Amino acid sequence: MIVLKEMKSCCKDVLFPYIKENVQDYLRLHWEEEECQADICQLRKQAEEDSNLDGFVPIPLDSGKGADDVAHAIQAVVNNVQWQMSQDRKTTALKQLQGHMWREAFSAGHVKGEVYGDVVPAIRKWKKAGKKVFIYSSGSVEAQKLLFGHSVQGDLLDLFDGHFDTMIGPKVKSESYRRIAESIGYSPENILFLTDVTKEAKAAEEAGVNVAVVVRPGNAPLTDEEKSHYSIITSFSALCLPLLL
Repeated sequence: MIVLKEMKSCCKDVLFPYIKENVQDYLRLHWEEEECQADICQLRKQAEEDSNLDGFVPIPLDSGKGADDVAHAIQAVVNNVQWQMSQDRKTTALKQLQGHMWREAFSAGHVKGEVYGDVVPAIRKWKKAGKKVFIYSSGSVEAQKLLFGHSVQGDLLDLFDGHFDTMIGPKVKSESYRRIAESIGYSPENILFLTDVTKEAKAAEEAGVNVAVVVRPGNAPLTDEEKSHYSIITSFSALCLPLLL
């Protein structure tokens, strides 16, 4: 059984910039809607938890319903979102808002998901061999399904047997991988986790999960110690079927 980190080449260049460029307009358009207010509530709770962090951006409680009050409140949320993204935060509150924005963007055809060219052929080969494939991403389950359901290669959701996000736990905590194993009914030693982040690889390994680190253009360079410690692949096609669990 294989658990994959979200396999995308478009988040950094397309999806994240879309959030930064459009979050203010999105909030203005949807401010009074229940879903948007729920997102803001979660962001405000996260901001309270972040109050001890350097440079954190607060989101005050609404002070009124006038146009100036709303504009001030929206700007506070925008500032917080921009700060979290500048710090590469992966909080559930941030990912929830991003997922809702991406849902609108994908539905309108403004953006499409992209995956590396070797991904789809490799997964189809694994599936044909009877392997189950799951996604574990810092992006929300909803965002994952949007990305793979509206890709430039069509609807790819049939490739996956399930999805996990940070609701199961942080990706750098070993307990998260134990929870995934329990949830899908596999022992950790029968799971292979593919990721491009060594902190995630370390956490999965501590949980007893097998790990391979995927090296892609633009990724953070690996240390000599990491290169010698982890199994390294540069393409999903380089993962030999006999090695899959």
